[in-house]
Amino acid sequence: MSLIYHNTMAALDKFVPQKLQPLWKHPAGPKTIFFWAPVFKWGLVIAGVADLARPADTISPGQTAALVATGVIWSRYSLVIIPKNYSLFSVNVFIAVTQLYQMYRAIR
Repeated sequence: MSLIYHNTMAALDKFVPQKLQPLWKHPAGPKTIFFWAPVFKWGLVIAGVADLARPADTISPGQTAALVATGVIWSRYSLVIIPKNYSLFSVNVFIAVTQLYQMYRAIR
């Protein structure tokens, strides 16, 4: 699988415009998991925003607390690792904020 991935990336290198080369070759760019993990994690933010329409009595405080903790912990971690991953930071801040609001709704 690694060979297939590397060959695919080498083939795609030719099609990336010159202006996007710095992003493409960045240590946290699209050629790495550091880029794709936060992209897919936005699904948690979308689910959290969609849950705003749910009645507050159906919110699980335990699950919400776990997502708040995850957002806070990974936000910190994303600024400590090298390369700093601002994409991971932003998605985790949004997870924490949406879930804090959900927790507020559940408690209120």
